Amino acid sequence: MTYNTLDQSKTYLITGAAGFIGYYLSKKLLEQGCRVIGIDNLNDYYEINLKYSRLDLLKPYKKFTFIKGDISDKAMVLNAFSEYKPHIAVNLAAQAGVRYSIENPDAYIQSNIIGFFNMLEACRQHPVDHLLYASSSSVYGANSKVPFEESDRVDHPISLYAATKKSNELMAHTYSHLYKIPATGLRFFTVYGPLGRPDMAYFGFTRDYFAGKPIKIFNSGDFENDLYRDFTYIDDIVEGIERLLGNPPTLQENAPHLVFNIGNNSPEKLMTFIETLEKCLSLSLDREVFFEKVYEPMKPGDVPATYASTELLERAVAFKPKTSIEEGLQKFTDWYCEYYRLN
Repeated sequence: MTYNTLDQSKTYLITGAAGFIGYYLSKKLLEQGCRVIGIDNLNDYYEINLKYSRLDLLKPYKKFTFIKGDISDKAMVLNAFSEYKPHIAVNLAAQAGVRYSIENPDAYIQSNIIGFFNMLEACRQHPVDHLLYASSSSVYGANSKVPFEESDRVDHPISLYAATKKSNELMAHTYSHLYKIPATGLRFFTVYGPLGRPDMAYFGFTRDYFAGKPIKIFNSGDFENDLYRDFTYIDDIVEGIERLLGNPPTLQENAPHLVFNIGNNSPEKLMTFIETLEKCLSLSLDREVFFEKVYEPMKPGDVPATYASTELLERAVAFKPKTSIEEGLQKFTDWYCEYYRLN
């Protein structure tokens, strides 16, 4: 299987550039001499200093241009496309989080629906070679068939967040069909790593440990039927995206649109993940670490398992994630202790 490698002569517009995945992707492209236009609204959904830290690491690159703006602002989006004429657009800006979608649904409609529509309109009015956008493993809902395959039906989302991501896939397919916009949807599976999102469980567990608080585990203490997650290290995610950038889909079912799982294809029990996190933190601190644990019922919108089939991605760009949770979590805990100066 051959695929096109990265074209350094092209301009890449990345929304959510100060976000977790957006930062790492921007950095990877800039390191290879690409021009990157980053857009982010720098909202305070989670610790704002972390977003500024990521942005500060991108600003020294001469080919990086930052626009502070919200993709729900259509005029801003259209102006960015008109001025910078990106060849490839990557939409990673979104209101994330399954549980938060129950508390604040308006934010999800504004960013994930209106914002994504504005991106599609920009790609229609200012045609791009390729639009890549963030979907989510959440679209699979409570599917019991594993591993999850892209051909599985995803008609029963169990959170508003998942519903907005499924909507993105439908909207992208329609625009691809009507206006021949080559588009690729990326179903991410529990992405983790240094400079990650503080609203994710592994980050929260680490923070609670240092705050002297017990960690809350939403599996009811049922170890026989523990939650499974396909934890995917950030470097693997970025390599998968990088390989896809220069490989826009050809016509599929009347539209140049494809959706890929990007996951580890190796789900872990939540408790195994937590035990590994304890071991990695012990090594980072050079002392024994054990979390005090409190078990609570599963939260509405959570799913019992995520498990990605990555065969389609492997066939398309010859790539499969390879970072073990031991390696990935060690890098995270080392970073956390250094960033917050805890050791």
